[in-house]
Amino acid sequence: MPRPSQPKLSLDRIAAAALTEVDATGDFTMPGIAARLKVRPSSLYNHVRGRDEIVELLREHAMAAVVVPVPVDDPLAVVATIAREYRAAYARHPRLIPLLTAQTVRAPAAFAMYNVLAQAFSDTGLGPADVLAAITALDSFVLGGSKGCARTDGERHRGRGRDL
Repeated sequence: MPRPSQPKLSLDRIAAAALTEVDATGDFTMPGIAARLKVRPSSLYNHVRGRDEIVELLREHAMAAVVVPVPVDDPLAVVATIAREYRAAYARHPRLIPLLTAQTVRAPAAFAMYNVLAQAFSDTGLGPADVLAAITALDSFVLGGSKGCARTDGERHRGRGRDL
């Protein structure tokens, strides 16, 4: 049987199928993604090395929704804007958070955001150790608040955490 003229799989389609599973169940499996895409699980490995790579694709997808502002004269405004954007991105997919916190960050969009945050915190006069502590605290606050948007019955809380 010849190959289709249009590829059935792409990284975007694999990530979208994985995100659909995560939003529905809190996790994904290679067979589950393959079933959603109507391919064999082995076909996925022509595009990704495995589960860890898919988790990073999901992180990149979520982080792409975070609008990182151009640094301005007010570094705390930069931090507040990033915190709001970051929380909003993860509140859309709160069941994704446990998967992301279980492995090392490798997504370029995440690094870009963390670099802007580090510069903003540095601009307030914090030293390197305090910058790391501030980013860790912000991460914990934002991800913890976003995770609270998921309910066990699959519904999301409405109106929670609008103010930051």
